[in-house]
Amino acid sequence: MATTMPNRLIVFDCDGTLVDSQHNIVEAMTRAFRRHDLHDPIPEEVRRTVGLSILESVGRLLPDAPHDTLESVGEAYRTASYELRLEPDHEEPLYPGIGDMIRDLSGSNAILAVATGKSQRGLRKTLQNHDLQQYFTILKTADDGPGKPDPTILLDAIAEAGADAASTVMIGDTVFDIAMARSARTHAIGVNWGYHEPDELDAAGAHVILDKINELPNFLETLWGKN
Repeated sequence: MATTMPNRLIVFDCDGTLVDSQHNIVEAMTRAFRRHDLHDPIPEEVRRTVGLSILESVGRLLPDAPHDTLESVGEAYRTASYELRLEPDHEEPLYPGIGDMIRDLSGSNAILAVATGKSQRGLRKTLQNHDLQQYFTILKTADDGPGKPDPTILLDAIAEAGADAASTVMIGDTVFDIAMARSARTHAIGVNWGYHEPDELDAAGAHVILDKINELPNFLETLWGKN
């Protein structure tokens, strides 16, 4: 009796992997803090929380704050992020080679997905701004389940794609992405152009760390073969 092979699934993180959004993230968090008369957050500390849920990000920046303050600052962050997206000089540039790679991969026999700490609204806006929305079949965001490193949204993407752990790769720039991938037992691919250092990704269990996005096809060919 013939068995059906699982689909191949390539899952990307967004912030720090597809787009360089650090300026907007730091600016939105700074505005949120100022609206609560708090001292400006340290930019590097904000960048290190990218990928977590908003509530956990704020919690790491304000470890002694009560829960209601964290929720209020988190809501202010969401508002500030939305306001920034409406400003005429808003920009989240793609990292070099990302657009071409996504278009090339869309012609392969793999399903493309995103798993991100962004909201659905924020992710869709980012992809539309770069005319990439049509290449991704599955979008998993902070609206769809617990934040990274919890593997829920990645496991949901795998199930939705008809894939399995062995036929899935997760690509991200933070230890949260790598931890999520390892928890889901998928292949964990780190990138060195984002917000966490390569040695941190390696220590978190990345199977490989890419220096440039054009190294991805060679890894996939080794993993899956040419077909």
